[in-house]
Amino acid sequence: MVRVVFMGTPEFAVPSLEALARAYSVVGVVTQPDRPAGRGRQLTPPPIRQAAERLGLPVYQPRTLNAPEALGRLADWQPDVIVAAACGHILPPNVLALPPAGCINVHASLLPRWRGAAPIAAAILAGDQVTGVTIMQMDEGIDTGPILAQRQEPILAEDTQATLARRLAPLGAALLLDVLPAILRGDVTPQSQPEDGVTFAPLIRKEDGALDWTRAAVALDRQVRAFTPWPGTFTVWRGQRLRVLAATPLPATDQEAQPGTIVALEGGAAVVTGDGLLRLDQMQLAGKRPSDGLAFIRGQRDFVGSRLGVEAHVT
Repeated sequence: MVRVVFMGTPEFAVPSLEALARAYSVVGVVTQPDRPAGRGRQLTPPPIRQAAERLGLPVYQPRTLNAPEALGRLADWQPDVIVAAACGHILPPNVLALPPAGCINVHASLLPRWRGAAPIAAAILAGDQVTGVTIMQMDEGIDTGPILAQRQEPILAEDTQATLARRLAPLGAALLLDVLPAILRGDVTPQSQPEDGVTFAPLIRKEDGALDWTRAAVALDRQVRAFTPWPGTFTVWRGQRLRVLAATPLPATDQEAQPGTIVALEGGAAVVTGDGLLRLDQMQLAGKRPSDGLAFIRGQRDFVGSRLGVEAHVT
């Protein structure tokens, strides 16, 4: 029986772990340590730990894979192959060399486009019309290893980070199961990534969600969708943080108001941008419940005609 060690952390990795557990002997699971989450900041296990415990699999949560203890734990599991999916760890050379069939990764883009930590958000943010998943042989670089298999997936006009991830995750799991038997037999010829077309998707920060109303409405719409559910997008109104949960770009009008100005629309409100209007479909003031545009302007009578802006000191 083939012995598999799986490494992953977020929800995206769960379908790949579940698929491997159905078809192979998963002898161990490596994931990030529990982190504070929610309003109470309680320690919360990552989705992969929760999935592994449901499946009855042993879990190891090191802070780094560079420590001798980490290599010893992995060596004790005697893996034939290590499979990673958004694991959040850089694999050192001694880990990469450990399994006879190597270390392979399920990556949520069509490499070499969008190497890095946030490929799904980056694809939406850039306005890409297609993305996909890549099974790659891991090396010491960040998503630089040779390609073993790829499968495409269109990006829909309404896709958010969450909806696109929900399609890419099972797509990656299915492709992994399709190609892994050939990888284990040595029947797959790795293809070096082309030098042309390399782009990078850096880690997203909370402050990246700030909306700049001088940008075009289509770009702001992509930002809202790319950062849903995390880190979310926001602006400031009357000194309060206002989260924009859903929006729709509208064509440019004869509107001469300054970017950030709120104008009334039939059934709601929109923001004047550097090019076009951004209709505010769902918003949330700090400490309040989410509401649609019409309900919001009914509750905040001075909203229309006011101007939104970002203030770095607002938390």
